[in-house]
Amino acid sequence: MVNIEFSVNIVLGILLIIAVLFLYFLRTIKYELSRDTDIICASMGFGYSCILIMHGWRLDPILIFGQMLLIFWLLYIGWENIRLRGLIIEIESQKNLDLYPYDSND
Repeated sequence: MVNIEFSVNIVLGILLIIAVLFLYFLRTIKYELSRDTDIICASMGFGYSCILIMHGWRLDPILIFGQMLLIFWLLYIGWENIRLRGLIIEIESQKNLDLYPYDSND
């Protein structure tokens, strides 16, 4: 039986779907920030959000609060991970530029 009613679980599921789609399309937006494991994480997140949307109405308030904390924590960790990937790429490019500041023919 599938009983979908609008409540917190729908909002959390949609928020997670948006984040997972961003992670999935990160490969087309900025290829250097993407990793091969992002597709696996995006698939798992999409499945998790579908389960939350379809069967989230059965959760008690304390369980839905736990799901809220878990999703917000995952979104924060994911954002931090992507930001740190960008910083690592920026630092590596600075190292490569500063490594040989002079031409070898001089």
